[in-house]
Amino acid sequence: MPRASRHYLPGHIWHLTQRCHRQQFLLKFLKDRRIWIDWLYMACKRFGLCVLDYNVTSNHIHLIVRDRGCGEIAASLQLIAGRTGQQFNERKNRRGAFWEDRYHATAIESGEHLARCVVYVDLNMVRAGVVAQPAQWQTCGYHEIQEASRRFAIIDRKALAEVLEVSVADLADRHAQWIAEALGYGSHPRVCGWSSSIAGPTGPSLLHLSPSNQ
Repeated sequence: MPRASRHYLPGHIWHLTQRCHRQQFLLKFLKDRRIWIDWLYMACKRFGLCVLDYNVTSNHIHLIVRDRGCGEIAASLQLIAGRTGQQFNERKNRRGAFWEDRYHATAIESGEHLARCVVYVDLNMVRAGVVAQPAQWQTCGYHEIQEASRRFAIIDRKALAEVLEVSVADLADRHAQWIAEALGYGSHPRVCGWSSSIAGPTGPSLLHLSPSNQ
């Protein structure tokens, strides 16, 4: 069963990543990506996992969470990874590992640093050249951040607004503005800093948040 690679601390924000075994495209079908999301939803209900953003790609996942200090992160990751892999193997009559051995956890600071991380996660499939904008990728948290009334919501928009240091009322507009600014640069390279154990206090520079956005 996959294990988290860090000890989680109450109140901290973590960017978690997990790749499919040998970087195979085991999540290439929408059905399989939705199964992962269904189990993420169950983890929120069962363990109180506080999700700030997520993205399920064809061969790996991104998940931004806020630790509540109740052991919910490790329990949730075990549930999601285990059940997703089990269902896939049973349906495909497959044996063997579904995920790489360990999750990777990167500590993220609140405010502008987190905003950059959210944009980085949301633009994952844009960087891959699969879509032109995050709204075109179905299995990511972008839609929940933009639509407050979505059914079966996973993202805690109130918590996200708090740690982004914006109001809930302004969350969607500010988020859309950050995405638009990043898309305006026309180049979205992979930034390894978001996968190191502790991203620097200023974070990888994906976009420059103007003073009016801070």
